[in-house]
Amino acid sequence: MRMRAALPALAGVAALTGTALLATPAQAAAGVTIYYVQYDSPGKDDRSNKSLNAEWVQIKNNGSSAVSLKGWILKDASNHKYTFPNVKIGAHKTMKVHTGQGKDTTSDKYQGRKAYVWNNTSDKATLTKANGSKVDTCSWTKPGSGHKYC
Repeated sequence: MRMRAALPALAGVAALTGTALLATPAQAAAGVTIYYVQYDSPGKDDRSNKSLNAEWVQIKNNGSSAVSLKGWILKDASNHKYTFPNVKIGAHKTMKVHTGQGKDTTSDKYQGRKAYVWNNTSDKATLTKANGSKVDTCSWTKPGSGHKYC
């Protein structure tokens, strides 16, 4: 009998606090990860825009809802930073952040740099929220295939 009385009360508390089956922003952001890094662009490192854009980091939203990346930062171990503009990454979608110049799309962003960011020998990609809290990292310590799944 006590259980029957407690269930409506719990349902009422959940409705008042807004916690019934809804993900908080922190939970939604937890679904965003660094998925893949192409740290050594294929071919000769000639600093051409084509070569620079063949160096990229791919992030993935594993969550079931879109996540705003406004103000989030992607950086390397030397503190080269890319700050995301007012963009969202859709549920179950990926987004590449290229080193060179280009026109931003939903799935591709460009840092606009004229030099490489990611070191081929070792480096660390870190993704943080606008408030500075760490979302994810991916690192490599030796040259290899030039790319890494994180």
